[in-house]
Parts: sequence; structure tokens; C-alpha cells
Amino acid sequence: MSTDDTTETTDDGSDGGHCSTPDSDGEVAEEIAIVAFERKMATAEEIAAELADRYERIEILEYHGDVFEEHWGEYDCFVGLMASGIAMRKTAHLLDDKWDDPAICVVDEELTWAIPITGGHHGANQVAQDLATMGAVPAMTTASEAAGKQGVESRAKAMDAHVVNGDSTVQTNLAVLDDELGPVARLDGPKAVLVGDDVTVLKRNKEDGVVIGTGSVSGASADAFLEAWEAALERTEYGFEDVEFVATATRKEDEEGLLEAARERDLGVVAFDKETLLEHEGPTPSKSKELIGWPGVSEASAIAGGREQELVLEKIGYEDEVTVAIGR
Repeated sequence: MSTDDTTETTDDGSDGGHCSTPDSDGEVAEEIAIVAFERKMATAEEIAAELADRYERIEILEYHGDVFEEHWGEYDCFVGLMASGIAMRKTAHLLDDKWDDPAICVVDEELTWAIPITGGHHGANQVAQDLATMGAVPAMTTASEAAGKQGVESRAKAMDAHVVNGDSTVQTNLAVLDDELGPVARLDGPKAVLVGDDVTVLKRNKEDGVVIGTGSVSGASADAFLEAWEAALERTEYGFEDVEFVATATRKEDEEGLLEAARERDLGVVAFDKETLLEHEGPTPSKSKELIGWPGVSEASAIAGGREQELVLEKIGYEDEVTVAIGR
């Protein structure tokens, strides 16, 4: 997951790359508890059924006055099927450190609003987005998401990495808001590095694999993306289990079909800006450069995203809808 010492991500808003460890270090939530009053158990069960395949563990807890205190620290995120005021009053005295505390997201019985209360970047925003598939509107108030930008915790999630020094994210996320953070720098060791308090360090959760670089016509379906990616991987020695993330261009980052396909395969989406892609242009000529000044998205993003910055598979097309290249 590198460029020539840089990797650029932007506001993809995707939901990929779930990890199996608790969310206290900036990773995503995997173990959640739905806390509901007895009369709301049917709705709690509906939520659990809908989200079952997205989390390692989902349990339903019947609400009583000490339920949060009794189970504090057992889950990455509590989903309170209740008024936000109840959740706030019953958990305020338990809060200690945002990197260690479980996240809290509340949702009303009609599934109208999903509101992250605490730990937005540490699981609550993720749960709110998942509840959106049931019709709830995610009311996210973390500054970067509210501004339509991707905070450093979200960047780490998309890259299947985690934040090592959590206190730094206050300053780096302010830089995100001001469009001053720039790309995520890649440093390979063995090396020793000295950083200041305003430098956020991300660490990979697993060894490097391959990157799917992809472009498409507007409105391409999720099935088209999935079938194209599978066809491309079949031409290599790699499978979906070897894919680190999906890479594309910022002008394609909001393609619903792409995002849905990435969610289906539990992959994060990393979007590269025009300048980065031009620096990593692939060998296959592309009409888009002549017409709009952008290089071929699939090859350039696959090269930019890969550790070795080389192609395993040059661009192939699928049904005149999706293009794919594989990089490492």
C-alpha cells in the first residue's frame, strides 16, 4: 500500500476491511452489543439479523440501570436502542479514554436515525453506516465526516492498518479539515524514525498483498465490479484473500456499485488524486488522458497502491463497464 513513499486516500466513505481486534487502537469494531428495553426486543433482533455477517459477535442485552457498567469493556461498540439522553447519562461516568472506551451509537425504534455518541472514529460511525442499510440516517458529527472528508482513522481502516499514536490524530485531523495533511507517507524498514506530536503513525495489520486497481463507466453495477475483479484475479496466482484494498481515482470514489462490491468482499477503498495517478501512469494507452487529462485509472491506481509499485496484471476490460489491473 504505497506510492513512491506516499499513499493518498480520500473521502470514499466505504465500509471495508473489518478487523478482528478491539477498536481501542483505531481499528474497526467487530464485537457489538445491542442494548434494548424489553418492549424493543423485536427490533433489536432485526438489527442483529441484518448485521450478523458484518461482525464477529453480536449480542443483545436487555436494558437495566447498570447494564452498561456491567458490560463495559466487553464490546467494541454498544448500540443503544433508546433515547440518546439515556445512553449519555448511563455511560458518562464510565468514559475515561477515547482509545480505550467502547464506542456508543444510539438508534430509535423506528430506525430513523443512527447517532454516534462517543467513539465515532472507533466504531460508532461504522455501526451508524451499517444501520443505514436498514433505512436509518447516519447522523455523524465527527468533524472530518461532517465535512465530507476522510479522517486519518478512516484512512487507516481503508488500508487495513491501525493508528499507533492516537493523541496525534487531533492535529492531523485538523489538517485534514484544512486540506493540508497531504498523502500518507510510506516508510519501509528496518529504520528508526523520530516523529513529533503532530505526526500520526499507521501500522499495517497484516503483510502486504496485492491491490485491485479499478475504473468504470458511470453507474456500473456491483455485480459488474465483482465479476471483473474475479476475472482479473483468476489470471494471476492471487485470490480475494490476498487483496489489501481496492484502489481507484477520486473522481470514481462515490460510485455506488464500486462501494457495494467492496463491502461485499470486505475490502477498503483507497482513492488517489489526479496528480498521484499521473505520477504512476500505466503502460496501456487510455482515451481518458486525451479527453479529460486523467491517466487510465485501473493501472495507475494499482501501481500507486502497491508496495513494489509494479503491475501483476495489466488492464483488462469487462463488459465495457469495468476495467481492472492488479498491482503489488
